[in-house]
Amino acid sequence: MSYIQPAEFASKMVDAGESKIFMATKDTLIRAYMAGAILALAAAFAVTIAVNTGNFLVASLLFPVGFCTLYLLGFDLLTGVFTLAPLAVIAKRPGCTWPGVFRNWGLVFVGNFAGALTTAVMMAIIFTMGFSQEPNAVGQRIGQIGEARTLGYAEAGGAGMLTVFVRAVMCNWMVSTGVVAAMMSSSVSGKIMAMWMPIIVFFYLGFEHSIVNMFLFPSGIMLGGEFTWVDYFAYNEIPVVLGNLVGGLTFVGGMIYATHFKESPKRKPIKDASTVAAE
Repeated sequence: MSYIQPAEFASKMVDAGESKIFMATKDTLIRAYMAGAILALAAAFAVTIAVNTGNFLVASLLFPVGFCTLYLLGFDLLTGVFTLAPLAVIAKRPGCTWPGVFRNWGLVFVGNFAGALTTAVMMAIIFTMGFSQEPNAVGQRIGQIGEARTLGYAEAGGAGMLTVFVRAVMCNWMVSTGVVAAMMSSSVSGKIMAMWMPIIVFFYLGFEHSIVNMFLFPSGIMLGGEFTWVDYFAYNEIPVVLGNLVGGLTFVGGMIYATHFKESPKRKPIKDASTVAAE
């Protein structure tokens, strides 16, 4: 697996964040677009498995194929840059600023959304025979997911908003752990193995991922789900983006930076009484 020590991959995280900030607009948008499109296809794949087999665990075990693919191709998800880009500013890398971080986040959001929406339109065509028929079983299930994760949260009021936010925090704790885990190995097989594990956890537990939702909810609207774009953004996408930011930056980026990139000096051994007397 060619394991890389934490101090070394922590440095790689800061390097990656610096690279994201200085990346050209064209490259940032293309890489974000492709990441959104591929992850959306993986979500469609997982829902199809769950509907056809009736086994959500099997769907969860196979969903990470999309995440691993887009990572190995060098594409960027908003959840990942939430974790990595700020570290370059915190580490005071030359030229790295918060406006640069916000620019990167904005471009990646736009690219991810456009890519996920492209896949959503194409899959809606497939699920409805070119919008000439009612959605098939998979399409109907996607519509139900959208209703449950917008109107369901709205009906619960403040408790619903707290729940969606915490689900989003927990999601990017796991997803960004997958991003970082890929840096623990120098081999392709090692990277895939390390990424796969935390992604299974997030998906099976039903946590909220902002880019997956960029596919599920627009798809749900196109496939007849009884909720609106306002419902989607107000009761899901906005709180999920905020939760993903908190989860990735605090539980992954911030913690690894604090203990592995900025490790404190080791404590000196305390001399016992007999040692002092002998001296």
